[in-house]
Amino acid sequence: MKRAILLAAAMAGIVLSSYAQARLLVNAHAPKETISRHIYGHFSEHLGRCIYDGFWVSDTMQVPKKDRIRMDVVEALKKIKVPNLRWPGGCFADEYHWRDGIGPRENRPKMINSSWGNVTEDNSFGTHEFLELCSLIDCEPYISANVGSGTVQEMNNWVEYLNFDGLSPLTDLRKKNGRDKPWGVEFWGVGNESWGCGGNMTPEYYAGEYRRYATFCKNYPDARLKKIVSGANSNDYNWTEVMMKNIPLNMMWGLSLHHYTIPKNWGDKGSATQFNEREYFLAMRSCMEMETLIQRHSIIMDKYDPNKRVGLVVDEWGIWTNVEPGTNPAFLYQQNSMRDAIIAGTTLNIFNNHADRVKMAELAQTVNVLQAVILTKGRQMLLTPTYHIFDLYKVHQDAKLLPVQLAGPEYNSENDKLQAVNVSASQDASGAIHISFVNIDPNKDITIRTALNGSSWKNVTGQIITSPKFTDINTFEQPGKIVPAAFKGAKKEGEELVVTLPKLSVVVLELK
Repeated sequence: MKRAILLAAAMAGIVLSSYAQARLLVNAHAPKETISRHIYGHFSEHLGRCIYDGFWVSDTMQVPKKDRIRMDVVEALKKIKVPNLRWPGGCFADEYHWRDGIGPRENRPKMINSSWGNVTEDNSFGTHEFLELCSLIDCEPYISANVGSGTVQEMNNWVEYLNFDGLSPLTDLRKKNGRDKPWGVEFWGVGNESWGCGGNMTPEYYAGEYRRYATFCKNYPDARLKKIVSGANSNDYNWTEVMMKNIPLNMMWGLSLHHYTIPKNWGDKGSATQFNEREYFLAMRSCMEMETLIQRHSIIMDKYDPNKRVGLVVDEWGIWTNVEPGTNPAFLYQQNSMRDAIIAGTTLNIFNNHADRVKMAELAQTVNVLQAVILTKGRQMLLTPTYHIFDLYKVHQDAKLLPVQLAGPEYNSENDKLQAVNVSASQDASGAIHISFVNIDPNKDITIRTALNGSSWKNVTGQIITSPKFTDINTFEQPGKIVPAAFKGAKKEGEELVVTLPKLSVVVLELK
């Protein structure tokens, strides 16, 4: 208690000082909620080169494949322990009819992907292919069902086709298509962005539709559905209010939220690689709005759900910039910079610290689209800086959240300011403590003195992701420019942990 009082006094003093140092208190006496591994999920839509030419490649491409699934991509995702994969959209979900994507591929009907460039969708990657991909990655499938242009019966039949193990025409059809036993898919999104591309519905109308669809989505043995409501667009708090008020808690497992980091504005989002410090600052401000969004949506949810039965599911997040010059504007292909690594680390820290309400999240999107963790070019594959953040942060999956208190310097731009450092901490099943730090300031190193109440740690090791410029990227010619490296800037002084964070860096420490 005395140490906590002294630390609080020191932290109060720092607020009035020039912020030469930061102070952090990690309370290892009080492990809190479990950080769900599903916070570290990913999203893959039939959009641009995410599925086709990303996961699903030509028969003739000379890369390791299973069927047409690209195995180097699979192995990279296994390494970061991807817990779930959301599919088939996105906006595409509400024009997708699942029966078009089953059976012999040569007999599957083609369609126009009117959501993303009016390209022809040949449906060669469908339900069986997606679930095989999830099996290879060793992750759980999260399916977004068609409410916008589909029917209740269509979704009901899809659930039965995937999850029922008895006698029925649909199980016979599944077996005819090569799958004897059901998959047992539990995560189901009932529509996507129903306020926009999923139907331009009012919240009241969608809440009624959700109740109708959810009623006919049946549980089967070994597959109790986790149904997810199509939730708010960023700060549309009224949408959340109407959902929580009008949908019984026992009819939903989660309520979604979508928020993208936009460096400039929706009309001109800004370049992924050519930007100045002011634009970098504005991107970080947009990213850090996630904290306010989660707090305010959670307050509304708490009013109707004080026991936190319903999870907040941030199933689309990440930075959205202009596409790379010379690429199809509907394919949303963008490069991935050191700025994006800072955004990923910051956002994951926010999710970790709200683990009491945030139970699931999906980065948009996995391969070749938006803030991708993997880029491909023919036979080449590239791991982005964002990929390496997920690699470092996987230590938090299913660990116990440790409460933190931080007082530290601000990062200033013109008349604006942001907290320069953000952090989250957890304790895994072996007792090891992991602390993830992000220094968003591109100009200043920051030293943090940390007290860990309730821990008798002896040794500290760590890894760092950093680069001299926020515009730095990995390229197919130089794929290792931004990769994790051993971190030597942490030490024990008495009972304190002292860490010097280089400017523009993400550091993950392990204390044992």
